[in-house]
Amino acid sequence: MPDAKLLTTAQAAEHLGIDRRTLARYAKQGLLKATVVLPSGHLRWDLDDIQRQMRELREQGKGG
Repeated sequence: MPDAKLLTTAQAAEHLGIDRRTLARYAKQGLLKATVVLPSGHLRWDLDDIQRQMRELREQGKGG
C-alpha cells in the first residue's frame, strides 16, 4: 500500500464524522486497527480500510 495516502487520526475521524478521541479510543480498545503505528505511537489510517472497519463495527452493533 505504498501509494495510499494515510490520514492522521483527526483527519480520519473528520471523514468518518466522529470525534478524533472516539477514533483513538476505538483503536486503544482494539475495536479498530490503524494501518500504521508510527514509532512515536501516532496512528495513520487508510480511509477505505477504516470505512470498512467502521461498517463491520456497526453491523456487529459495537460502534459508530
